[in-house]
Amino acid sequence: MENTISELRDREFSRLDANRIVYLDYTGSGLYPQSLLNAHANYLSNEVLGNPHSLNEASSVSTENASMARRRILQFFEADPSEYCVIFTPNSTGALRLIGESYPFQAGSHLVLTADNHNSVNGIREFAKRKGADIRYIPLNAELRVENVDQVLLRHGDKPNLFAFPAQSNFSGVKHPLSWIAQAQSKGYDVLLDAAAFVATNKLSLKDYKPDFVCVSFYKMFGYPTGVGALIARNLTVRKLRRPWFSGGTVRFVSTQNDVHLLTSTVEAFEDGTLNFLDIAAIPNGLDFLNQVGMERITHHVSRLTELLLNSLRLLHHNNGNPLVTIYGPQTMQNRGATVAFNLLDINGHEVDYKVVEHRLHDRNISIRTGCFCNPGVAEFAFGYIANKARDCFDLVSKEFSLEKFSECMDGKPVGALRASMGIATNLEDIHRLIDALQTFQEFESPASEKSISPTTTCGR
Repeated sequence: MENTISELRDREFSRLDANRIVYLDYTGSGLYPQSLLNAHANYLSNEVLGNPHSLNEASSVSTENASMARRRILQFFEADPSEYCVIFTPNSTGALRLIGESYPFQAGSHLVLTADNHNSVNGIREFAKRKGADIRYIPLNAELRVENVDQVLLRHGDKPNLFAFPAQSNFSGVKHPLSWIAQAQSKGYDVLLDAAAFVATNKLSLKDYKPDFVCVSFYKMFGYPTGVGALIARNLTVRKLRRPWFSGGTVRFVSTQNDVHLLTSTVEAFEDGTLNFLDIAAIPNGLDFLNQVGMERITHHVSRLTELLLNSLRLLHHNNGNPLVTIYGPQTMQNRGATVAFNLLDINGHEVDYKVVEHRLHDRNISIRTGCFCNPGVAEFAFGYIANKARDCFDLVSKEFSLEKFSECMDGKPVGALRASMGIATNLEDIHRLIDALQTFQEFESPASEKSISPTTTCGR
């Protein structure tokens, strides 16, 4: 298999070696294969595509492309088209906002979230609050796994209740049990599965597991296009959603004289404005690429490299015996994916400012991610924040907030980390070059000028 992956890298991702780039940010974005880019450019060069909201020839081609992409998405995830539908969104965040604004929360409803969730999922709580729903988080243990799900997922009568969790943490790489889906549904919850960090390197079958909502971003799966995501939803659950507004493309009838409107009876009721019809045409080819390589093969490939990285990080020490690295989350491959979050420790055991590390890696053409990765819940548990202390510090510095002041108030606890994530084109040399770069911090002692905390990076989905 190694020869196959090596040949694939040479054929589809040769730009990595041509530019001597180590790319270890696949959880941030996948890399597009050259063949996908070539095929789509060739298609656009030879086809005439128009706005799909019409019956002319150019419009009809775009409409058929969108229909084909929906079918192929359902096929890829083994979803029964009589049970599931595909709603195109700008990205996973767009899909999550659609759920948040449209889900029928009310007084007596419950929104249950794991502390491990992307901010785009956490943001749903603001919609739930405004409608009077009860909101609860399930905490994490020392391995950053969720505990006591049974004690929180209680039956709450016939009000609409929603449970949201990620299939794989975008911070720690933890894979959460998909068995929670049926467990929650048996207690009257609709289930939102954030699959954005999972599906690029793992197979998700909606034949085996049947969440009510699944969100994905296609650029995380195969690198191109950006600006297209999807909400894959059960038809029965979609009928519960109530949109708080309407827009172009979502209605069959609108009257300004009578202040009435009628939404379409199809998924287009949830697709605002004009679809990204040029890029949607690339989705079937992207899914074909993943199928040709094989999701099981991709999973095996990244798991092997992740295990190598974890083992290599644990072996890094200063000459005085102190560890060079602290790893957040599982340190073995049991129920974890190809995402590893960590910080470096200086010779005295103090965290090295992650921005200092990032700059040194940048100088060596090594691309990783830094910050909290839009997952504050895991960060709070990983960095050992005490809730009352963190709240007091936030209140103290909120008027002139800065991470430097917050970290100082929190007795110097870290406010960010480093994240390396493996993908389809990662190879052994990438891991070795990262480890070699990290070894340059052996015997490092953080001077006062390098102890300042830099702002976290922004993030999106």
